[in-house]
Amino acid sequence: MADSSLRDYFLRPSCTSQRQYEALRAVFVDGLSQKGAADRFGYSYGTFRLLVLQLRSAFAGGSAPPFFTKPPEAGPPASSRKGHRVPTSQRSPTPAP
Repeated sequence: MADSSLRDYFLRPSCTSQRQYEALRAVFVDGLSQKGAADRFGYSYGTFRLLVLQLRSAFAGGSAPPFFTKPPEAGPPASSRKGHRVPTSQRSPTPAP
């Protein structure tokens, strides 16, 4: 297999999740503009801006997009942030009256 075929595998992905990953990676890691990434990976500019917003929202909310196993740690654990409410599933049980 020629190297150009391997290069095309990354620059022109056929799988939707790989295409999203490569396009978002091009913006956040390689510094490509959102417009440039949208053009390169076949998205409309509006659609790609929505993907960027969804990625940022997922990380801000502490969840990972499907192509990541875990978002990077953005600071102290949620339970130690001042004024941050710990989700019910993580609270200590309340004693019965």
